[in-house]
Amino acid sequence: MAELAGPWPPPVGAYAEERELFRLLQNMLEELIIHQPDDPIQFMINHLKQNNDDVPRICVLGPPASGKTTVALWLCKRLDAIRISQETLLFKEALALTEEARAYKERKEKIPNALWANLIQERLSNVDCIKQGWILEGFPENQEQAWILQSSGIIPRHVVALYAPDTVLIERNSGKRIDPNTEEVYHTTFDWPHDTLIQERLVKPEGPSEQEIPKKLLEYHRNFPGIFQIYQKVLKSINADQPSMDVLSQVLTYVQTWHRSAAPFTPRIVFFGPPGSGKSLQADLLAQKYSVVNICCGQLLKEIVAGKTKLGELVKTYIDSGYPVPDKLVIKILTERLSTLDCMTNGWVLYGFPRDVEQGQQLQESHFVPNRYHSTFRPAPTPEIQARLRQNPRDKEENIEMRVESYYRNIKDLEDFYEDAFYVNADQDPFAVFEFIESCIIKPLPCKKFKSP
Repeated sequence: MAELAGPWPPPVGAYAEERELFRLLQNMLEELIIHQPDDPIQFMINHLKQNNDDVPRICVLGPPASGKTTVALWLCKRLDAIRISQETLLFKEALALTEEARAYKERKEKIPNALWANLIQERLSNVDCIKQGWILEGFPENQEQAWILQSSGIIPRHVVALYAPDTVLIERNSGKRIDPNTEEVYHTTFDWPHDTLIQERLVKPEGPSEQEIPKKLLEYHRNFPGIFQIYQKVLKSINADQPSMDVLSQVLTYVQTWHRSAAPFTPRIVFFGPPGSGKSLQADLLAQKYSVVNICCGQLLKEIVAGKTKLGELVKTYIDSGYPVPDKLVIKILTERLSTLDCMTNGWVLYGFPRDVEQGQQLQESHFVPNRYHSTFRPAPTPEIQARLRQNPRDKEENIEMRVESYYRNIKDLEDFYEDAFYVNADQDPFAVFEFIESCIIKPLPCKKFKSP
């Protein structure tokens, strides 16, 4: 019987996570299944050459007057993506099917779902959409359109669904105005421009009249459950009845977050913080809930000494004399522990090491690199920490003063070294601290490859 495959050695796992190999393979497999090419190898080569796995693919949905255009335009500016809407497809693109779609519009007939889907597919096949990504505004309108888009290989990574009370939407619709030069949306009551030149060129947009809007809202509410059923795993509903910057901020936060991946992930977590900031408690809570191995560097050294090995005797001489154990010895002991099967299989949470940048570099050179979640504690004000610590009879005041001073002397360089660290205010309820740390560990990081705001 063949032996079961063991965990990957630390350098291999770290390389795969750092280069996002699992996500790369997952994306290629999805594309192969969707497009089913005759030559899969050449298709994968072409896919890799496009280098567009990280570009935005976003749908912005919502009832009339919910702010879809405002959100889509703002996202396009922030993410440098291409906006696609009914207006752009019918009046700003020279596509093969544009004339056919316009003819339906001129006859005031409903454009068939299949024709809309073909128009969208043709537009998304252009180079700018492939390289920059796209924001699809107001599509799909119903479940049939969503199915047709999916069968054509058009699958959004994020779907934003705006919502607001119908009474608010009816009021918004009556005062809606558009700048024909920039396509930006304004409102006679809520968002009137200060620039008189902009005021003069604002026009009332084509769209449902005051009498038609209730019918349009009813149609949207009837169609949305079918759309939700298809996109529920990538869809986020956002309340549009709040200040516009709050809406935009929530939308941007969502579309810059990667969804949970099925790729294997072994937590490698390091806690920093001065004495009394709660590192040991938080590490213990993580170990209990997620079965990661809890490693305190100081406790590990004590266990080595208690084992009465040659290495333990050597460590004991330093501890008894009051001198710090040399970094080379600590790294040797630590790497042996981190190389054990439980650490490589379940992951680990470490505190008490590294204490400075040199130790951090040595840990990294040993191929035990904390992965993308580095939880760093920003403590309560120093006098409060010291006051709390002095209540512990095991600690002498001068020792605490020295340890706190040492922490602040080195922490700035450590923060620069671990630039992706998360900062946690430890001066609050321990379980509130744990919830924040937990959210940082189990959620994917925001994608950093989008255009910076």
